Amino acid sequence: QRRVYRTTTHVPQELGQIMDSETFEKSRLYQLDKSTFSFWSGLYSEVEGTMILLCGGIPFLWNLSGRICGRAGFGPEYELLSMSIFTLKNITDILSLQTLGFFFKDAIKKFVVTQCILLPVTSLLLYIIKIGGDYFFIYAWLFTLVVSLVLVTIYADYIAPLFDKFIPLPEGELKQQIETMAKSIDFPLTKVYVVEGSKRSSHSNAYFYGFFKNKRIVLFDTLLEDYSALNKEPAEGEDGENEETKPKPKNKKQGCKNEEVLAVLGHELGHWKLGHTVKNIIISQMNSFLCFFLFAVLIGQKELFTAFGFYDTQPTLIGLMIIFQFIFSPYNEVLSFCLTVLSRRFEFQADAFAKELGKAKDLYSALIKLNKDNLGFPVSDWIFSMWHYSHPPLLERLQALKDAKQE
Repeated sequence: QRRVYRTTTHVPQELGQIMDSETFEKSRLYQLDKSTFSFWSGLYSEVEGTMILLCGGIPFLWNLSGRICGRAGFGPEYELLSMSIFTLKNITDILSLQTLGFFFKDAIKKFVVTQCILLPVTSLLLYIIKIGGDYFFIYAWLFTLVVSLVLVTIYADYIAPLFDKFIPLPEGELKQQIETMAKSIDFPLTKVYVVEGSKRSSHSNAYFYGFFKNKRIVLFDTLLEDYSALNKEPAEGEDGENEETKPKPKNKKQGCKNEEVLAVLGHELGHWKLGHTVKNIIISQMNSFLCFFLFAVLIGQKELFTAFGFYDTQPTLIGLMIIFQFIFSPYNEVLSFCLTVLSRRFEFQADAFAKELGKAKDLYSALIKLNKDNLGFPVSDWIFSMWHYSHPPLLERLQALKDAKQE
């Protein structure tokens, strides 16, 4: 794929009507830089993880946590406390590329929220495993199912607003059109929100959430041409500029027109109407049950703990980490590929649903705009695409919409 980024320096003929040369080159360089960063950060993570395993870093940190707890008067039975100290080493995982002030504010929030959720959930899970008897894996699976459903329910209303501002979509033509489309397919819409995604990046998105008769739609401000902060011109005199010296804005707006926004939503609601969301939940829970069952089979194997440097103890938390993170790793890669294939199939079906709503032409143009706004590179190596892309490549989606668009 990197070779594709390096060598494809001109807009291919079949893309001539989709991307101009300036956008194509900007996208190519962005993806090349992104690929370089991904390669080196991934290589560092692999080297770091390998060195931790070879040098006995996991048992060292666990024993250190135990000693700290011991000095505070807590014995080995306080596994949760050891876990709390043990997980502090992962604080660097919250690092991300943002402005310094925004980063620190965001990093602290993420760490606090993560710990507030992780610690009680993990403690209850460990407790269930210890008292559950021979069939603890069933109770553990049911517990994680309930937790996941609760988190999905409360995330958008109580967790996401801690990081981004959500405002109701103002009354107007777009809101009326969204409500009309939702009603036409019996989607139980209750609220429509706009989230200020432009503070983090220029990427556009839209999604829905909620169970049963309480569905909400969330639109990123970067998706909406009329709401995107990136389209707003500076106020007169701002930054000391006057009308003569202020540069003229480029005639390029981010986001989609109302008709295109409706087409994107038609695609998203297609996932709901076709049952893709429910199917994904079922697949996820079947996989979760299988993993807990296999965990129950493997947790008694002392050799697993010995291989990772735990010769005298077999902490349940360490068993969870060893089995789910390392032993299941090859299986997870195969599962991920299968889910990628299924996801691409679902995306084509959702596009076809939007087409049936008469949105083919608008979805066609919206996909092109979103690809430009997100600096997506429309040329890809087929093996790389097959393994990594959960969404079909742009040209394949456009080709599927082309006949209906021409009609």
